[in-house]
Amino acid sequence: MSDDWEDTMYELESAEDFFAFFGVEFDPHLVRVNRLHILQRFHDNLALVAMPEAPADRFQAYAAQLAAAHADFAQSTPKQEKIFRVFQSLPDEPAFVPLANLTRH
Repeated sequence: MSDDWEDTMYELESAEDFFAFFGVEFDPHLVRVNRLHILQRFHDNLALVAMPEAPADRFQAYAAQLAAAHADFAQSTPKQEKIFRVFQSLPDEPAFVPLANLTRH
């Protein structure tokens, strides 16, 4: 991997592009259903982890974080992981409104 791989990374367009670029195996169905969640987790994880200085080591660290993001959603759901604000504000129990409480105006 050349030292300019990070420049190339900015040209990637889809989640599948990221997996192919970093050589990370993935479940196509899982990525199709959770692509935004996986990529956001990948991005969030990169911000939390100290990155190596050497480009080749940094490439491997990015690949590991992408694989970890994929694994998170292989074992959990977007609602459980609460990546996006819409899931953070949801109650743990579903809302229930009794039929008797519904009125016509």
